[in-house]
Amino acid sequence: MNINNQWIEKEIEIGSVKQLLDNGYEIEVDSPDGFIPVNFFIDKGIYKEYVLTTSDGSDVISCNDDHLFETAVGWVSAKVLVDRGYFNVLTRDGFKEASVEYTGVDIPIVDINVEHENHRYYTENISSHNTGGGKSLTMCHMAAANIAIGKNVLYITMEMSEEWIGKRIDANLFDINIGDIDKMDKDKFINTINKLKTKTHGTLKIKEYPTSSANVGHFRHLLHEYKMKFNFIPDIIYIDYLNICSSFRRNANSGMYEYYKSIAEEIRALAIEGDYCIWSATQVNRDGLKSSDFDMTSTSESMGVVHALDFFLAIMSTDELDAMGLIKFKQLKNRYGPLDYYNSFTVGINKSNMRLFDAKQDGSVTRSDNETSPVDNDLKNKFEAAFSS
Repeated sequence: MNINNQWIEKEIEIGSVKQLLDNGYEIEVDSPDGFIPVNFFIDKGIYKEYVLTTSDGSDVISCNDDHLFETAVGWVSAKVLVDRGYFNVLTRDGFKEASVEYTGVDIPIVDINVEHENHRYYTENISSHNTGGGKSLTMCHMAAANIAIGKNVLYITMEMSEEWIGKRIDANLFDINIGDIDKMDKDKFINTINKLKTKTHGTLKIKEYPTSSANVGHFRHLLHEYKMKFNFIPDIIYIDYLNICSSFRRNANSGMYEYYKSIAEEIRALAIEGDYCIWSATQVNRDGLKSSDFDMTSTSESMGVVHALDFFLAIMSTDELDAMGLIKFKQLKNRYGPLDYYNSFTVGINKSNMRLFDAKQDGSVTRSDNETSPVDNDLKNKFEAAFSS
């Protein structure tokens, strides 16, 4: 904590972070990347408890079902790890064997967001992923929707593992809780896949690169390899996400503005070369994180990214929207049409099934996981017409 321009190192409960931030203190938290700044605190509400325990019993952490742990195969949620026996999880002392147990007890859950590209920090000595804004969920939902209408999709991930991205997209297509995928027996899984094949004709490829290790040179090589070996040419490419790509032309010493601007320009050039539609994501800066509404100036690390984009959507959430199971999208830039036409809209979100769904735009309609999605057909038709071209 930075108190009167002096840093004080102290172990505190995560619940104390909110009060300290509200009192104007700067806080940094220990992580595998060293001490990194805390952006904000979130009280997520009451959830069923999952407990991770290392095999030597030295480290124990209580969490909710979608809490992500850094395992030897990438980021995996507690609900996927439960009843899976022992696996390797990253701790302050390196990788340790651990297991997850579901207790079913209702507990209050809080989380923090940290300002670092790896989004991780230590909780009870265990590397945990901070609260996100729904970037990857949105892109996985869009990828699933693209496949369903016959588009070929390439999903490049530099944050989550190929397996985890695949499960997210499967959960969306199957419309089931992501934690239930591993519990499906082989016959049921194959039958579900075969049913989907009769309705969808798109192909999905997922490729994982280590964080900040890949640039458009790697992506070009990958696209060439897929074309030569599989005759696979994507219609749409998702890159998860822009800020953890590397630049083909510049190194990080050139400054954040130029470096991230260069990454965005290189990705846009790739889209033009191959006639691909490319979606990616970035984060908002600290001022944007504190706001319930923001504009292009809230983009993190480099406004140069904004200049290279053709279309820019913001994803926003508030406590009120969270309570109703909604998130808000807002157009920040659109080279294809006016910003004042359908400038912002709310969408239902089902995190367990990795799905977005149509909702009444006055925010008055919500649904439980088992209810049919409410559809405002007039607004839906306007939205589809606006972006179909």
